[in-house]
Amino acid sequence: MKERDARIQGCELLPEKPGIYKFFNSVNNLIYVGKAKNIKKRVFSYFTKKGHYNLKTTILVQETVKVEFTIAESEYDAFLLENNLIKENQPRYNILLKDDKSFPFICIVNERFPRIFSTRRMIASQGKYFGPYTSVVAMNNVLDLIRKLYKIRTCKYNLSEKNIKAGKFKLCLEYHLGNCLGPCENLQKEEDYNKDIKQAEYILKGHLGVVRNFYKQAMQKHADRLEYEKAQLFKEKIAMLEKFKSKSIIVNPKFSDIHVCTIVLDEKEAFLNYLRIQNGAINFTKTTRIKKKLDESSGELIKYMLYSVNISDYKPPIKLLCNIRFDMLKEKIVSSVPTRGDKRSLVDLSLKNALQLKHEYMASKTKLKGAARETLIMLKQDLNLKEIPFHIECFDNSNLMGTHPVASMVCFKNGVPSKKNYRHYNIRTVAGPDDYSSMREIVYRRYKRILEESEKLPDLIIIDGGKGQLSSATAALRELDIYGKIPIVGIAKRLEEIYFPEDSYPLHIQKKSASLRLIQRIRDEAHRFAITFHRNKRSKNTFKSKLEDIPGVGKTTANKLLRHFKSLRKIKATQFDELKSVAGPWLAQSIRDHEWK
Repeated sequence: MKERDARIQGCELLPEKPGIYKFFNSVNNLIYVGKAKNIKKRVFSYFTKKGHYNLKTTILVQETVKVEFTIAESEYDAFLLENNLIKENQPRYNILLKDDKSFPFICIVNERFPRIFSTRRMIASQGKYFGPYTSVVAMNNVLDLIRKLYKIRTCKYNLSEKNIKAGKFKLCLEYHLGNCLGPCENLQKEEDYNKDIKQAEYILKGHLGVVRNFYKQAMQKHADRLEYEKAQLFKEKIAMLEKFKSKSIIVNPKFSDIHVCTIVLDEKEAFLNYLRIQNGAINFTKTTRIKKKLDESSGELIKYMLYSVNISDYKPPIKLLCNIRFDMLKEKIVSSVPTRGDKRSLVDLSLKNALQLKHEYMASKTKLKGAARETLIMLKQDLNLKEIPFHIECFDNSNLMGTHPVASMVCFKNGVPSKKNYRHYNIRTVAGPDDYSSMREIVYRRYKRILEESEKLPDLIIIDGGKGQLSSATAALRELDIYGKIPIVGIAKRLEEIYFPEDSYPLHIQKKSASLRLIQRIRDEAHRFAITFHRNKRSKNTFKSKLEDIPGVGKTTANKLLRHFKSLRKIKATQFDELKSVAGPWLAQSIRDHEWK
């Protein structure tokens, strides 16, 4: 039971994102690969739904001692990645997939008057391939669409100029049905036919605007004629088109043999992800953490990772995609950092997995135990957050009738104050008592600096105030282009209501809830910190301004007098000769003549 409890606890750190998960046994053998729309929920279900599985699954769970995962861009990509990894590794508890049974593609053949058809076999020299398609229905829908839009031949004749001139072919039934324009008898020019092929290729690449408009016009035309059944058919085709995806970076025919490795650094740790793409498909993934012993460079750490996956076994030149630049020419590895396109998408996918490992590791390092951990988990559930909010920042304003406006930011890590990360702010751009503009300014300044210094963003932002202050804070996040990347809420003092951006109705958490008490504690600490700073600034300015109002007395002289006489009252009561010895005769006379208010 102890082992199972530990595994359940580890599941809390898994991402709530689409991807695949891998189960390993006690000798580190891969025994199962699965896909999931939500990795965390799916894996968690294995260890909590006792008695709901068959004997095979029960034994699988008993044998599992380690779980690894790879994030994908979508559930569609997770489906393809699972298929590739099962074929490559043949895990014991997976249904065995044969290599000759693969997802279908659509091919445009390299020939005169090209044909377009579906196939499960890829021969690179035969033509251009689009796909793969996890749904045969979706693929046939696209083929049917292309054939309705364009007159593409279906025959397998060799339509060379010589054969057509010799009159070797006769018009078939497809011509008489209006599905073909008869290129076999030279009734259609090759130039016009190729224009249709270009349009079809444009659709297969995913540019579906033309197609969508075609269906909408057809649907409207039938609706105007009161032909509702026919209009419904086109409406369904539009819905299918919206769900259709023409390509995936998980399986992409234009990728041959490519290796991807990305790295994320911490002070003492490095987090790396490796993807291997062969024949256009990802067939191996590995994510690992390396503890830095010396001052190793990023390039050295990536080399270590590549050697651990036996990259030297592949024939040179080896193509490597990275998120940093470094030289590996001695190892006959050509590395590059793509900036756009599908190769950049592969690097981003790999980097996302490295970042997720870092997040998981940092979360596991926390010393949260018992009540503190339960409170943060409860807060995550109450606010419907994607991750446990280990790092929380809270903002508050303070001013007195518009004078000396200041603000504060307090930071809580692992449910307790992190006072070294507290910040005070003097309001710079706002005149008068404008709490909304002040809130926008300080939130903007805080996260602009974090972005410039490449520091970690918090897991949750709390704004002391209602909808107005929250709207101002979210406007600052939008300006920095990070709105939506950080959860943000506001807490109104009167009824302790929790407000979310763009939500008209507040959330009411139970008054005795530990999560609400934590929010209140953070809010009260931000308020205390802002009020203290405001009082200190106000009293300091008031205290000094009475001396600095005297002609000839500036900050330096005022500080000198205060250091010597200790208080304003003693300065007022001091004889002229003593004042003269400290400030000089002219300033001493000015102080004696000054009318104190």
